[in-house]
Amino acid sequence: MRFQRTLKQETSFEGIGLHTGRYAKVRLKPAPRDTGIIFTRTDKDIALKASMGSVSDTAFSTTLGYNGAKIRTVEHILAALSGLGIDNLIVEVNGPEIPILDGSSIELISLILNSGIARQGKKRPFLRITNPVFFADGQAEISAFPYDGRRITYRIHFNHHLLGEQNLSLEISEENFVKEIAPARTFGFLKDVEYLKANGFAKGGSLENAIILGSDGILNASGLRFKDEFVRHKMLDLIGDFSLIGFPIYGHIIANKSGHTANLKFLKKLISYQNCWEIVSEISQPSPAYAETSLFFNKL
Repeated sequence: MRFQRTLKQETSFEGIGLHTGRYAKVRLKPAPRDTGIIFTRTDKDIALKASMGSVSDTAFSTTLGYNGAKIRTVEHILAALSGLGIDNLIVEVNGPEIPILDGSSIELISLILNSGIARQGKKRPFLRITNPVFFADGQAEISAFPYDGRRITYRIHFNHHLLGEQNLSLEISEENFVKEIAPARTFGFLKDVEYLKANGFAKGGSLENAIILGSDGILNASGLRFKDEFVRHKMLDLIGDFSLIGFPIYGHIIANKSGHTANLKFLKKLISYQNCWEIVSEISQPSPAYAETSLFFNKL
């Protein structure tokens, strides 16, 4: 168990929103212990805690909202904060969406590390999986199993000759997040761009902030950062979404074809199954690893 953390000093960034196309400025401010992650719309004078109850929409991104005021695309910054173990922070934004930057979390990681991480004088409780939990919603499936540590196994499959199926299993540590997950960018398909824009999405999307797949190949001249960058980005999204439960999750999460909607539905199911988890606020003997991976994938 570790101590809670915040930033040593304020930092900021700005840019265009992926879906709204609106320009916004964001300021990250240190917060006292037990604050959690608080998003504030400075142009609307509202504050929203990063929690499951604050989620108002999960179409193509995770949106927090209250009384008509929204903050869209919070998953990448939440992933960065979770990946580096930042527990308490005020995130001020003067617009309806967190800037997409390059489509990954790597620039956010750099900002946080340059600002410095401050240890706070209170331990950080965590949620430990004690019994398996299974969830299915259409093609999406997510499971959680007891495990001595934090691990995510993710599978995606798209009907595209350049993408197809990708699988990845990673121990979730700060080092692995920074090196293996944070640089992975969001992605989309050229054939879907006009539909998305016509329905109010991807208005700020470009080759500068997303990987775009056409029928003949990837349109980005820079190519991919990883051969399996697509599944890595889906893992990044899941880490951001899962942070909304309010505690680090100790267990093995196995996800198949999941997205923001399924991620939030799974968290709600997990919370309702109170015999499958416990909140650990003192150091105790971890549960034994569970032979879950083959069990899960054998049923796909």
